[in-house]
Amino acid sequence: MYGAQSKRDLALEFQSQIPILRPSIHARRANLTVKFQDLYGFTVEGNVDDVNVLNEVREKVRKQGRVWWALEANKGANWYLEPSISEGIALKSSLKFSTLANAITLKRLIRNGIPPLLRPKVWFSLSGAAKKKSTVPESYYNDLTKAVEGKVTPATRQIDHDLPRTFPGHPWLDTPEGHAALRRVLVGYSFRDSDVGYCQGLNYVAALLLLVMKTEEDAFWMLAVLLENVLVNDCYTNNLSGCHVEQRVFKDLLAKKCPRIATHLEALDFDVSLVATEWFLCLFSKSLPSETALRVWDVLFYEGAKVLFHVALAFFKMKEDELLLTHHVGDVINILQKTTHHLFDPDDLLTVAFDKIGSMTTNTISKQRKKQEPAVMAELDQRLRRLNSLKLDDK
Repeated sequence: MYGAQSKRDLALEFQSQIPILRPSIHARRANLTVKFQDLYGFTVEGNVDDVNVLNEVREKVRKQGRVWWALEANKGANWYLEPSISEGIALKSSLKFSTLANAITLKRLIRNGIPPLLRPKVWFSLSGAAKKKSTVPESYYNDLTKAVEGKVTPATRQIDHDLPRTFPGHPWLDTPEGHAALRRVLVGYSFRDSDVGYCQGLNYVAALLLLVMKTEEDAFWMLAVLLENVLVNDCYTNNLSGCHVEQRVFKDLLAKKCPRIATHLEALDFDVSLVATEWFLCLFSKSLPSETALRVWDVLFYEGAKVLFHVALAFFKMKEDELLLTHHVGDVINILQKTTHHLFDPDDLLTVAFDKIGSMTTNTISKQRKKQEPAVMAELDQRLRRLNSLKLDDK
């Protein structure tokens, strides 16, 4: 939700036009750093080469949009909701060829990017958010926000603390109206799921959802389906056990998919969680340009949490040669941060993530998680025992 209705209309009109960025002649000649706004209102800094990349990307978005609109016209507005083929399920002889063709077409189309104007409805349908919303009374979200209004909990206090720190300077998010909308979504969800409550990182995820979805309520349901169905359990609970499991799985995958890098980083005593924790908790919303992050989310909402591993591994793969020359942990972090912040072409990232990293099934990753869970829970239990012991010593 991009501010009031009039602001949303302007934003959608802006997105549909997908303007060409035109740096000044002086900036082009000197290759100076220029500032500009992306499609979702974020201020981006880059040189003229970056601007050229963004213009090329926007031209591809326009072409991709024409493909989607043609399918809408030929197959119907909700053609992508026809039955698809689930991963790991054998193809039945009764399955129509048209269904198979739609499934293959849809996967390819989504990896190529959902047009900004269609993104809200496609996400809402394919992610399961629409189905989840349909299981409760129509007034659920409004009733929830009214019921929790004025209530104070540790979660609401942390949310209030984090609101002004969530994408500061954004023309809508960093306003009283933006803060109020983000607060309602986060506070509402903290009461819906008391096990999660609120975890730092969700503020960035929910903020980006507000910018994409047509309404505040739709953003709430997208957050719900993300936490309850798309991502692994316990990623955002108090002890972050799910997140710790994901970090261990990622470390194993890095050793398998990028063995030279993994060996080099181990020699440097580099812990991948130094960078990957934020990636997984914020779903790349803080590290990637918004237009690239949303291309990742396009695939995430359709193919599931395995996409996070594909993308995180791609960062290392793209900079393998540079990373192998590093001698300090700080150099590794700097290379990865610079890389992610300037990944203005989503196709560069996603090509590496899926073509060069290779296949990873959801089933394989689930087995890896189950393998790592006992060690993580034992480590967290030991940490809790030490903490309780220290508290007793202080008394």
